Amino acid sequence: MGTDTARAVAEAGTEAYPRIVAALIRATGDWTLAEDCAQEALASALERWPRDGVPGNPGGWLMTTARNRAVDVLRRASVERRKLHELALLTDTAREPEQEGDVVDDRLRLIFTCCHPALAPEARVALTLRTVAGVPTADIARAFLVGESTMTRRITRAKARIATAGIPYRVPAGAALVERLPGVLAVLYLLFTRGYDADGEPAFADEAIRLARLLDRLLPDEPEVAALLALFLLQNSRRAARRDGDGNLLTLDEQDRSRWDSDAVAEGLAVLARAGHGPYALQARIAAAHATAATGADTDWAAIAGWYDELARLRPTPVVRLNRAVAHGYAHGPRAGLDLIVEARTGGALDGYPPAVAAEAELTARHGDPVRAAALFRHAAGLVCSEPERRALLRRAEALTSSGP
Repeated sequence: MGTDTARAVAEAGTEAYPRIVAALIRATGDWTLAEDCAQEALASALERWPRDGVPGNPGGWLMTTARNRAVDVLRRASVERRKLHELALLTDTAREPEQEGDVVDDRLRLIFTCCHPALAPEARVALTLRTVAGVPTADIARAFLVGESTMTRRITRAKARIATAGIPYRVPAGAALVERLPGVLAVLYLLFTRGYDADGEPAFADEAIRLARLLDRLLPDEPEVAALLALFLLQNSRRAARRDGDGNLLTLDEQDRSRWDSDAVAEGLAVLARAGHGPYALQARIAAAHATAATGADTDWAAIAGWYDELARLRPTPVVRLNRAVAHGYAHGPRAGLDLIVEARTGGALDGYPPAVAAEAELTARHGDPVRAAALFRHAAGLVCSEPERRALLRRAEALTSSGP
């Protein structure tokens, strides 16, 4: 198979898989059937596209193939005619962008179903990542620090729970919607992060933004929904400038700010004006401070440190406390930041966490110890799984070594 064809299959699969699974679950109510048919459609593309060529509408081709496969399976299983008829009526393409009347689509319904309070919190996130984002079970297992077989059983039990409890496939209303909303926002945040990470698929970030827009239209008076959308837009505005011509990751100070998406920044700031003072709003304000600074030196680190102080009070997670330490290191001097890193590491929560080692390295360099800083950057490079991140850390270590005494 040619490289271009393989890339076309991978790109179409990343974009279409969630739509296919969500549409087939709505039509059949069978999670396993939906996922199996989506996977078989991808396998068929790998077999046929090298021979027949990439279709003009790859996502539509995959949707049609998966739908037809589901029809065949249901027919052979003698499923009642009503359900088979509903499935046959599925369109063979997903509409992008969504029409104005479609405030809720299948993927948003699916996320709310996955985030039902009848499911354990870990199961909600795992099931959503597997079903909505198509994240491989092995990757989810690594994120949760469990074995793949354990995660497979957890996801299977969650699907069974949805079936046995009769959890409806819809966006709830009233108190039920408010109850489930924090879990949905957390899942969208994870979906965006997976797309924005160094080795992430940009399609995941785009999908998170699209779903956040839908949710914002559905709930225009929910300030944390607006805050999350603003955060996504402001963060994503930098995507085109995050790598150089050789694919190397660039820090904020190294990025060409003229390549930042000014329209996304303007929209993010406008949406942020509707946000409140919750955790996502604080993160969005931090992103806005970076997005509106003309240069790295113009960044309002004092304001950022203050927002991290508030965020740490609301969500005192090790990662938030680490980011707070970095912000204080830039606002009040590297020694202040290094002291807060020591505090954030209490209990070993950040042991072996590459960003913690890299943050200590950066602050150590700014504190005037390039030799130790270079060693820390090399140590962090040995901990990361991402090749772009590894190269960036080693490049930083080399720069410190070559500039040293």
